[in-house]
Amino acid sequence: MGSLYRSEEMCRAQIFFQTEAAYNCVAELGESGVVQFRDLNPDVSPFQRKFVSEVRRCDEMERKLRYIEREIKKDEIPMLDTGENPDAPQPREIIDLEATFEKLENELREVNHNEEMLKKNYAELTELKHILRKTQQFFEEVEQESRRIQHGVAADPLADEQQGLLTAEYGSSGAPMMKFGFVVSVLYTESERQAFDQLAHSEDGSPIHTSDVSRLIPGESGAAAADASKRLKFVAGVIQRERIPAFERLLWRACRGNVFLRQSEITESLSDTVTGESVNKSVFIIFFQGDQLKSRVRKICDGFRATQYPCPDNAAERREMSIGVMTRIEDLKTVLGQTQDHRHRVLVAASKNVRMWMTKVRKVKAIYHTLNYFNLDVTQKCLIAECWCPTADLERIQMALKRGTEESGSTVPSILHRMETSEMPPTYHRTNKYTRGFQNIVDAYGMATYREINPAPYTMITFPFLFAVMFGDCGHGLIMFLAALYLILKEKTLEAKRIRDEIFQMLFQGRYIVVLMGAFSIYTGFIYNDAFSKSFNLFGSSWQNSIADIKTRTDFETPLILVPEKAYMGEPYFIGVDPVWNLAETNKLNFLNSMKMKASVIIGVAQMTFGLALSYYNHKFFNSKLDVLYMFIPQMLFLGCIFMYLCLQIIMKWIFFNATVGGHYTLGYFYPSSNCAPSLLIGLINMFMFKSRPAGFTKDNIPNVNATLPLCHLNLWYPGQGFFESFFVLIGIVCVPVMLFAKPYFMWKESKMRQGGHAGTHQQLNYAEMVLLVVALVSVPVMLLAKPALMYLKDRRERRRLSADYSRMRNEEEHPSVRADINGDEAEVVHNETAVPVRGGHGHDGPFDLGEIMVHQAIHTIEFALGCVSHTASYLRLWALSLAHAQLSDVLWTMVFRHSFGFDGYFGVAAIFVLFFIFASLSLFVLVIMEGLSAFLHALRLHWVEFQSKFYGGQGYPFAPFSFEKILEEARAAEEAQ
Repeated sequence: MGSLYRSEEMCRAQIFFQTEAAYNCVAELGESGVVQFRDLNPDVSPFQRKFVSEVRRCDEMERKLRYIEREIKKDEIPMLDTGENPDAPQPREIIDLEATFEKLENELREVNHNEEMLKKNYAELTELKHILRKTQQFFEEVEQESRRIQHGVAADPLADEQQGLLTAEYGSSGAPMMKFGFVVSVLYTESERQAFDQLAHSEDGSPIHTSDVSRLIPGESGAAAADASKRLKFVAGVIQRERIPAFERLLWRACRGNVFLRQSEITESLSDTVTGESVNKSVFIIFFQGDQLKSRVRKICDGFRATQYPCPDNAAERREMSIGVMTRIEDLKTVLGQTQDHRHRVLVAASKNVRMWMTKVRKVKAIYHTLNYFNLDVTQKCLIAECWCPTADLERIQMALKRGTEESGSTVPSILHRMETSEMPPTYHRTNKYTRGFQNIVDAYGMATYREINPAPYTMITFPFLFAVMFGDCGHGLIMFLAALYLILKEKTLEAKRIRDEIFQMLFQGRYIVVLMGAFSIYTGFIYNDAFSKSFNLFGSSWQNSIADIKTRTDFETPLILVPEKAYMGEPYFIGVDPVWNLAETNKLNFLNSMKMKASVIIGVAQMTFGLALSYYNHKFFNSKLDVLYMFIPQMLFLGCIFMYLCLQIIMKWIFFNATVGGHYTLGYFYPSSNCAPSLLIGLINMFMFKSRPAGFTKDNIPNVNATLPLCHLNLWYPGQGFFESFFVLIGIVCVPVMLFAKPYFMWKESKMRQGGHAGTHQQLNYAEMVLLVVALVSVPVMLLAKPALMYLKDRRERRRLSADYSRMRNEEEHPSVRADINGDEAEVVHNETAVPVRGGHGHDGPFDLGEIMVHQAIHTIEFALGCVSHTASYLRLWALSLAHAQLSDVLWTMVFRHSFGFDGYFGVAAIFVLFFIFASLSLFVLVIMEGLSAFLHALRLHWVEFQSKFYGGQGYPFAPFSFEKILEEARAAEEAQ
């Protein structure tokens, strides 16, 4: 039975499904989500498996549903999502779903095609309407000009030239009217201007006026007077507005100036007949003479993707066409509206079920994909599956199989049979919304080895506490706590919104971690007596004013030094640091740094010792006596004799050595004053150097301050200190070879005994014992240099054995043979009798290799011995980050917000408002967010490396059950990420 402290006990099981019941049974197991199926066909291509056709059918249904979803989203129709979890449809229902999806898709595609054609026709008719309107305006202008000439009003050619070719003129009605002229541009060269002059004059050299040109326009009043060969032809159409300048130039140069061009902008945006996008277009009409120019003009229009439309020569025909176009436009509007209404009704009806349909299809696809993992027996009537499942859920699995069999109508029950295997099971920890975040922190380092102790329960307390030690500030901790508390109180609302922002998701999923980090930061802020770099005096200071002549304002700004002998009243502050230290600018940092540094060492050694104690429970659980005797005990002695002894010295120094004036007896020695307080760092160095030191602080331990010895802080400060320290060092040194050689030796000895031995076995063992004893005496200096060489040898050995190990693992993998009588109600399972119970990866299978064991043990011994030193030093980051946070907070207060109190009147109010905004912004982004992230990462490292390395293997692999809930959640997340 599993618990929060260890992973769930797993079992390997074999399930026999009747073919017609397999679908329903797998569906029920998918709803329960407690079974991880193994692929029994790893060498079979996905396209050659039994249910590949069903998987493809599901893929096709998914494609159709995605198409329907896109159409629904295109019309901005909300899709109904009730949150219900429909059951997987029965195989016979899948055919109905396929028919429904096929009908919907075909109907939508047909409607979309018709709508597209209608819109295209509507756009073309709209363009033709504008062409007819603009050309009619142009021809009316020409006719008016002709009447003006007939009534004897002379035309001014200079005025016509000044009006320009392509400029728009607004008549009395305010509507834009097109002016007639030649294609002229200020960008043309001199030769092009000369060609224009030649075209603008007749053969006798007289200028051609608008009235003369009007006679050449076909279909109008002046057309009868002109020869048919001299009549002008024209092409009308629409073109995108931004292409007009290039269109003009190419017409001029390609036709050598022998064309007339008129264009006018269409005020409304039109839909492009090809792309369907809304674009700005202009109407153009080009006059030319001859079929050759006609062909050239049409090719240029095609090159610029200009749409050409037929335009009658006669005014009556144009009016008749305009009436027909307007009638067709109105009819198209009606038909188009009805088409869009029908499409909208179809999509609204589909939007109510599309989410449910997608869920059903994904479940069906997952079921058939899982069925492809199974084996068929020789009779093709039974499917055989292998799976991992929690032992505690076996009854639940049995009930799911029973329900699936009943739903399928099968008379043969599915059979679940447990198997014995030597393969390491997956690791499964049951979590809830509170523990999941901490479990993810642990799993990010490495999945726990099967059934080893889970660090997550302890991380729930130690992680936010170590974070708070580095972050400790009541104000900043309160901000963090309230922000996380809001996420917790609104978690259901925020989950329903499905916000997929990566940063928000990170904070939301870790909301319970953040709220604890904020709460612990408030606690450590009280211990440090720090809130936004200011202290608060709740219980009254334990220090008195020792400076009696402070009277003026200048005196208050004088840096204050707290002298314990003169100002300390002997009673400590009720909780935390005395607030008076916030005023001691001179020796404040000396006091706080000393306190935080020593506290960091104590916290670090305590956590490492706790981690080492957890390793004992791992060894005991796996019944590994060698690890208990020759790993745990030597490691605990090594850590205790050096580092736990250091922590004990720190606590004793805090208790027995104070700043009392006049001296007193402490631990049997007369302690004259604080300058004789023992130096722990130098004392630790002298301990390993076995350096002789005088005992006591005064000569002959005389209770006289004047008899104080020089360098008294380096002397022995309790009776028997020299003996105890020498004894501790020797124990620590002896523990190293024990950790290095004892376990490999006894493993080798046990291996020889299991093999039966021979006549000289005992002599060989005695010889080996003598060799190990000699090597142990010189192992310590060699150990410091051996790690690089051992790592090289290990890598070389692993490379040589890689191919051999792979083939051996393939041969040793156990697959039970099965004989099943499908016609009966019973199935016989025959297992490989060589299977042995799993020991969580702590056993040693295969032939014994002393060299490999020695290399592995040497690496672990060196890492532990040197790691104790480096890890203890690593915990000093608790002090360093706490100091950095406090100093940054003090800088923000001193350099930013404090200046606002130096102004009076309204200006002072404005200064407080502005500077507080700056102070609050910097505090939030720099101290809360950036410093909080830094402290989080450092706390993460302390748990991953310093704490978990003492007991945590992390060599397992996660339990990945077949679960509809997980499959649907992943699919939904992938959709929203697109």
